[in-house]
Amino acid sequence: MLLPGGVPVRLVLADDEALLRRGLKVLLEADGRVEVVAEAADGADLVRVVRRFRPDVALVDVQMPGVDGLGAMKELLSWPDPPALAVLTTFDLDDYVAAALELGAQGFLLKDAEPDALVRAVLDLAAGGAVLDPRITARLLPKLRATRLRGNPQLDGLSARERQVLGLLASGQPNSAIAASLGLSEATVKSYVSTVLTKLGVENRVQAALVAHQVGSW
Repeated sequence: MLLPGGVPVRLVLADDEALLRRGLKVLLEADGRVEVVAEAADGADLVRVVRRFRPDVALVDVQMPGVDGLGAMKELLSWPDPPALAVLTTFDLDDYVAAALELGAQGFLLKDAEPDALVRAVLDLAAGGAVLDPRITARLLPKLRATRLRGNPQLDGLSARERQVLGLLASGQPNSAIAASLGLSEATVKSYVSTVLTKLGVENRVQAALVAHQVGSW
């Protein structure tokens, strides 16, 4: 998938390990659908390059020197039109990941993910989807219980159509793909997603996906 007009997804990589950034750049740009427009070695640098290059997506390491990834994400998410933000993490940073979840990160990816999975994640994020590496979903679920949710999330209050929308949302599908799957307009899907988030008492698509995984099948 390319953006409209055949334009590749514009990506910023933020990580304090230069070798990792370079390796990810090579892997992500290999098939032409993603263009790494800038790299950042810390949170302050990330804010600067995002302001300059206006990427579609930023992959962010949460643990960086100086201003860390969380501080940068907090600032970026206060902007009127921030890029889609996804966390690049390792298994030993659960507290950082939980904090990023509360801030509103749209994806959580492990640094050792397969190249094809990383490319697909970037494309889905650019299209508005939520991305969760299945290997960290179980680790995030206990953290979800500690977030400030309104009430006890459960699926019983959702209509059949809302449950369908949640199921596709939980698999990471953006609104356009959900609309195509269900034969609905994107505007209708957007309305359903908003209703689902309200009924579940969550603030974003990633939290909704985690609720779906937490409660079980729908």
